[in-house]
Amino acid sequence: MPSTNLDNIRHSLAHILAAVVQKKFPDVKLGIGPVIDDGFYYDFKFATPISEEILPELEVEMKKLIEQNLAFSGKKITATEAKKLFHDQPFKLELTDEFTKESQELTTYQTGEAFIDLCRGGHVKNTEEINPNSFKLTRLAGAYWRGSEKNPMLTRIYALAFNTKAELDTKLAQLEEAKKRDHKKLGPELDLFVFSELVGSGLPLFTPKGTILRDSLDNFVWELRKKHGYQRVDIPHITKKELYEKSGHWEKFKNDLFKITTREGHLFAMKPMNCPHHAQIYARKQWSYRELPQRYASTTKVYRDEQSGELAGISRVISITQDDAHVFCRYTQIKEEILKVWDIIETFYGAFKFNLDITLSLHDPKEREKYLGSPERWHEAEHTLRDIAQSKKINPKEAIGEAAFYGPKIDFIAHDSIGRTWQVATIQLDMNQPEGFDLTCINEKGEKERIVMIHAAIMGSIERFMSVLIEHFAGRFPVWLAPVQVVIVPISEKQADYAKEIENLLNQQNIRVETNLANETLGKRIRNAEHAKIPYILVVGEKEAESKTVTPRQNGKNLEAINLENFIEKINHEIKTKQI
Repeated sequence: MPSTNLDNIRHSLAHILAAVVQKKFPDVKLGIGPVIDDGFYYDFKFATPISEEILPELEVEMKKLIEQNLAFSGKKITATEAKKLFHDQPFKLELTDEFTKESQELTTYQTGEAFIDLCRGGHVKNTEEINPNSFKLTRLAGAYWRGSEKNPMLTRIYALAFNTKAELDTKLAQLEEAKKRDHKKLGPELDLFVFSELVGSGLPLFTPKGTILRDSLDNFVWELRKKHGYQRVDIPHITKKELYEKSGHWEKFKNDLFKITTREGHLFAMKPMNCPHHAQIYARKQWSYRELPQRYASTTKVYRDEQSGELAGISRVISITQDDAHVFCRYTQIKEEILKVWDIIETFYGAFKFNLDITLSLHDPKEREKYLGSPERWHEAEHTLRDIAQSKKINPKEAIGEAAFYGPKIDFIAHDSIGRTWQVATIQLDMNQPEGFDLTCINEKGEKERIVMIHAAIMGSIERFMSVLIEHFAGRFPVWLAPVQVVIVPISEKQADYAKEIENLLNQQNIRVETNLANETLGKRIRNAEHAKIPYILVVGEKEAESKTVTPRQNGKNLEAINLENFIEKINHEIKTKQI
């Protein structure tokens, strides 16, 4: 089988899926079928709903088409020809009008004699280039046409697709493992968070155990920031719209904001970001260059009006807790300050054994209207970030069009324990908001000098990072992070006093401990503790009580009996060094 571009294979499979769906459901309306990570999808509007039970049948029909060695052929057409060809396909007609208005060339691609679609390409030349055993239709989802809730809801069929069956099998095994680790399942099972219909979707409520986890993560970030001279600040949750008009956020995000009108008719917004507020703290006085950098940190919630179909557990929520920080510094201090943030990020993610990749997210010069500031300022900012990456001996991947609207950024991509990637921390270089808010310092010559603003989020969203961490560890957190670090299980009531003695000693050492004296069998109490994924289970019997020892149980195995003081020393060392 000839070597073929994987995107072309995936795009061709999307057409083949549409062909078999249209044959089975002649009145179906076709949406779009793009390539995505690991596969593709195609959107359809069915006259009557379908279920996932039909996916194996569609797969069989797709393989039959593939085995016919059908050719793909492209053809340029006029708008008139397209409207005639797709006269009963409203979504294709809409795309035809849009492409024509933008003066884009119209092309169709035909698959054998069976199917024609409005498409830019590219595709395989012939279906013989596709391994019929290297794809799988995986699930259905609802999706608004063009992503707008004002448009019709379509049925999206997702699929995985690779060059070989072995690659597909590897991905399917990873997905099966991911199901076991799903934070939406493990989070409630481990009593970390809950959702209430009375509170609303996308608004998680964190239990005492979940709050310990959140606070442990946030405290770790603060420990690292404090070493680099950051100061804590606090800001309100609402603001006048004028703040965001001046920062540029209002025009960009006004449709994503929750808005509040006061009794006096003033319009406020619930903050979707914190940077303009921190800018106002900096602007409270005129600073000397000797007082820079100013480094402000604030862990606080922001709110974004996410569509209900996009919400997912705690990985995509409406109330987002950001561990946000902003550095206000001179241009000559940019490299040093960014490298300090970089050091914090490497230390933080290193504690979880995450490997990090780096992406440099740049603006798209072809869409200048999406960004604040002059081309010269963008060129300078992007050149600065490239230089910093090179000083770390890193040649980052560059992502055109992925910059924030006010500046380029360095994005950190983490690889979890089952091979998935997640965008986590970010460092953003902002030369535009300081201009808009007229932020300056007085330099050595006694003149006002424009400063720069560095945005630095280590976790980004605590909720989203928690979801990644739950799945990375499959809920089995390291000792320093576990909401309950030790559970004591006396064999009988005779050891209750010794169990209490152990609990008191551990509490004195700020070790999070529980004692299980429930009227249940020893085996069941141990199983419950293991199901709760508590790092250490101390089984205490008559022998331990007499010798003042404990027998720790970890990961389903009994360890050797150990002196209580030695156990406390051992666990304190694991907590202090953040051992995995």
